[in-house]
Amino acid sequence: MVNDFFLMSNRIGFSKWQKSDSKLAEILWGDPDVTRYICASGAFSADDISARLEKEINNEKEYHVQYWPIFELSSKAFIGCCGLRPYRMNKYEMGFHLRPQFWGKGYATEAAKAVIDYAFSVLKAEALFAGHNPNNIASSKILLKLGFSYIGNVFYEPTGLNHPSYELRQKFYKTHIKL
Repeated sequence: MVNDFFLMSNRIGFSKWQKSDSKLAEILWGDPDVTRYICASGAFSADDISARLEKEINNEKEYHVQYWPIFELSSKAFIGCCGLRPYRMNKYEMGFHLRPQFWGKGYATEAAKAVIDYAFSVLKAEALFAGHNPNNIASSKILLKLGFSYIGNVFYEPTGLNHPSYELRQKFYKTHIKL
């Protein structure tokens, strides 16, 4: 799987989750530093990890999107995931989950930029939606840097919190954002 990239940026290769990726899913979603902002308990159980992997695989089958696994091109190291899920008609939700050793190195921004370009050029999305846990300030900074505009707080059931939420419209992105 590591060499089977359907999308690449300067440092990152994007693959697609498969059933055989359970170990990678455990490495990512089994890490409480990764999941503390995406579920109320702060940690995924083994069943939660399996369900998450299955959800990603099903999203790819049904909608041709998922939070794709991403790898560092130079070392083939597993960084985490970044991608899309269905949201509304011609609109996708974008998100990313990175392993802690890759935080603060620009990988989230680079991966998200590749996903945005893919959403607007390949999928012809009109807009993207993104939200983050209110305690995750780093994600807020990345979304604003990418050109997302704050649209309000949206209740996110998995955490039980109102998450700051953002939108990026294709027309704005094409004319205003140059990363």
